[in-house]
Parts: sequence; structure tokens; C-alpha cells
Amino acid sequence: MKIAVTGASGFVGRHVLTALLQHDVEVVAITRSASRLASFGEALQVVEMDISRTSEQNFTRLGRPDVLIHLAWDGLPNYKSLYHFEIELPSQYVFLKSLVEAGLPSLVVAGTCAEYGMQSGPLSAKLPTCPCNQYGYAKDALRKQLEFLKSVKPFKLAWGRLFYMYGEGQPATSLYSQLKAAVIRGDKVFNLSGGEQLRDYLHVSDVAQELVKLALEQRDIGAINICSGKPISVRKLVEHWISVNGWKVELNFGFYPYPDYEPMAFWGEQDLRDLFCNKD
Repeated sequence: MKIAVTGASGFVGRHVLTALLQHDVEVVAITRSASRLASFGEALQVVEMDISRTSEQNFTRLGRPDVLIHLAWDGLPNYKSLYHFEIELPSQYVFLKSLVEAGLPSLVVAGTCAEYGMQSGPLSAKLPTCPCNQYGYAKDALRKQLEFLKSVKPFKLAWGRLFYMYGEGQPATSLYSQLKAAVIRGDKVFNLSGGEQLRDYLHVSDVAQELVKLALEQRDIGAINICSGKPISVRKLVEHWISVNGWKVELNFGFYPYPDYEPMAFWGEQDLRDLFCNKD
């Protein structure tokens, strides 16, 4: 089996590559800069490609893979930018459509919990989507476009909605990275929001393993949550990070306001592990 990965040099992508290399598959990593994946050596094939420049030869350039794990998405972390649906959405759809029309049989796409919008509590993948920011809207629109495409050009689609992640290599703007950087600098105090919001956090290596399972299974399942299924407050999570790492820093809760683009409490209801324990 040959599996290609877009966004391969990104935060999630690098962990997905590591997980894929644990299996007997050919791995094709797609990136704008091959040098960013030099640490993987010759363990995988690297293809330099800008997916915004679609070509009829893209599928052939990728070696005609059996599955594509599609992680690439520009414009983050600005979730409210019009860029997501004015530029990124049409570019993404054209790229994926070109691969499907050329013969790609199976597609795994990284979605987002932002597709649920301001819905609170446990979120089932069967819930209607109601995105309230530009990023969530664009992701949800891409999923719907691909579902329509399936009706005229059948292929297998797994849409994995990612919740919150943490781990090494995370962007500097993330909570985990900011906290770690503050500790390294020797900051005495780290400012946060109130910390009482409930979220669903999963280590990025676990997220990668679940995405790889979807790719190996090649199942046409539509949308599914990739999450822990266990709500945790931001306060408890940060205190846990400090404890397990032995960090020394005082937490200043309430310094920042709560985000206005997400509810106070939400988490994924469906754990992907249940899917693989109950195969069709």
C-alpha cells in the first residue's frame, strides 16, 4: 500500500509520518520544502509540491497512491480570516478533485471541531454542523463539496474532526508551546484566561495514530471525531503539564478574556477507538 501525506512537514504531519513508518507501507511526503524533512533520511519519498498550483500530473507525481492523508491548510492560526474561504477553500477543492478524477481511491482529511460552532457539551459526529468562524466554515464547506463529488466520482472518504492537541513541535502560538517557552525563559508568572473552560485534548502522537488507522482501513465513513472523549478544564490541563514536567512558574488565571468564537464547554462524544472495535 502506498500512502501520501500533504502538510507532511507540519506539526501533525511529522507525527503522522512517524506513525506510518511503523507499518509496512510506502510513504510519500508532500511538502513545499524537502529540507524540512531531512531528519527522516531515506525512510520515505519526499515530493516538493505547492498544492495551490494544481496540475493534471499531480497524481502521477505522487506515484498514484492508494490513500491520501490530507493535512495541509494555510492561514492559521487566524481563524477569523476571510482567506480561509476566499482563497484556501477553492484551492483545496480543486487540488483534491484533480487527484480523485485521476484515480485516487481513498481520502482521509483532517477536519476540525470548529465545524460544530457554538454548540456546547458532548459533540457527536452525527450532529449538524454550525460553524461560526471563517476557518470552521471553510473546512465544513470542503467536506460538503467532497461529499457531492463522491456522487459523480465515487471514492472513499474519511473526515476526521480534530479537537485540541498538544506535544512537541507545536506552533509557538499554542498554549503548550507558550507555557514551555515561558518556563525556558525563566518567567515567574504565566498569564491565562480564567481556565474553567472545558476542552477535549489529545496528544498529537495519538492523533497521528488514529489518522493512520483511518488510512490503513480505507473505509468510507464520512465525518468522525478524533478526540479523547474526556473533557478537561484548561486549568487542570496546564497544572498537569507543570507537574509532569517539573516546571516552576506561577499561573495567573483571569488575565485574558475567554475566546468569543467557542463555547465554554465542549468535547468529542465519539472516540475513534470505538469505530475499530465495531467494524461493519
